[in-house]
Amino acid sequence: MKNRQRRARYKSGTCPGKNKYLSGERIRPLAINGRETIFSLVDQTFLAYNGGRLRECCRLYAEKMLKEEVTIGMSLAGALTPAGMGCSCIVPLIKAGFVDWIVSTGANLYHDLHFAFDCALHTGNAGVDDTDLKKKGIVRIYDVFFDMQSCLFRTDDILKSILSQTDFQREMGTAELHYLIGKYAAAYEESNNLRNVSILAAAYRAGVPVFTPSPGDSTIGMNIAALNLEGSELNINPSIDVNETAAIVLAAKRSRGKSAVVLIGGGSPKNFMLQTEPQIQEILKLKELGHDYFLQITDARPDTGGLSGATPSEAVSWGKVDPAQLPDTVVCYTDSTIALPIITHYTLVKSKKRKLKRLYRQRKKLVENMKKEYRRKHGSHKEAVTEGIP
Repeated sequence: MKNRQRRARYKSGTCPGKNKYLSGERIRPLAINGRETIFSLVDQTFLAYNGGRLRECCRLYAEKMLKEEVTIGMSLAGALTPAGMGCSCIVPLIKAGFVDWIVSTGANLYHDLHFAFDCALHTGNAGVDDTDLKKKGIVRIYDVFFDMQSCLFRTDDILKSILSQTDFQREMGTAELHYLIGKYAAAYEESNNLRNVSILAAAYRAGVPVFTPSPGDSTIGMNIAALNLEGSELNINPSIDVNETAAIVLAAKRSRGKSAVVLIGGGSPKNFMLQTEPQIQEILKLKELGHDYFLQITDARPDTGGLSGATPSEAVSWGKVDPAQLPDTVVCYTDSTIALPIITHYTLVKSKKRKLKRLYRQRKKLVENMKKEYRRKHGSHKEAVTEGIP
């Protein structure tokens, strides 16, 4: 009897809940004629699979993340700057006010300096003899080629001279380190008659703090270590970064705003950006729910257990993402060098420039506010419960 009733409902089209699954946009795009803009192409033809996810990324960024009350963090992993993504995408997003703070691998920031110092990188063919490249003093990152002497060694020489200056001879976090390097990078841009080619220079001008989770894991860190052997007093304290990044997120939420993360790739920068919420909730034990918007471009699978492929729903279990905001989370599985230019173009067409938040200038104040809230809740460290400690 029940089966006959069910079949009757299917035939009549009155099956309960049926329309919920068929409420999406009908797939019947117009034929591409060659006169489309990238903006219209995304909206009209990127309808399914990772094309559909890329359209969702574009719309989430442009329509929700870029509201004035949202603080936007961007993480950068993978060899983006050698491929020109700094010049073409990230610098324009910084200038437009579409990025408020950044977490990057140190390698991306080191290679970013090639552009400020006017060192040449070239496209090439990945199917070459690397032994021959070694003999000729040429380095490659897949199909990006550059000269060891005129690019790497020259960048190292300039960077060492910068890091040897008096204003670097003390303890600091990586935001301050990169801000100071950015000041010199901006000056080199101008002296080379260049503009808008360096992330660090653009971040310096816009007051966008730039952090790196592993300062020793790049050629910037290697040069700092070498200078320490010569007596340099420059010392990077990672605890400063942990507190400053958590304070940025907490301030966004305490001001009745929202926090958004744009994750280009995965790796350590993704984790460092997302761990701000566990730092607030788990370690500081301050009331919070998680980031409000989550956009990631990745080629990593979730089933291998790596953080690079971990989904927004998995992040909910750690308190990294507000569970009520899961509809405002998107992961697109594709190459960042494909997705990032499209997202950048789309948002620049769709959205007006935002007023720069200039969070770099506010770091100490934000940390002090977080410290006050922490002390109000817990008192001093000496008063903490020490049960189980021998």
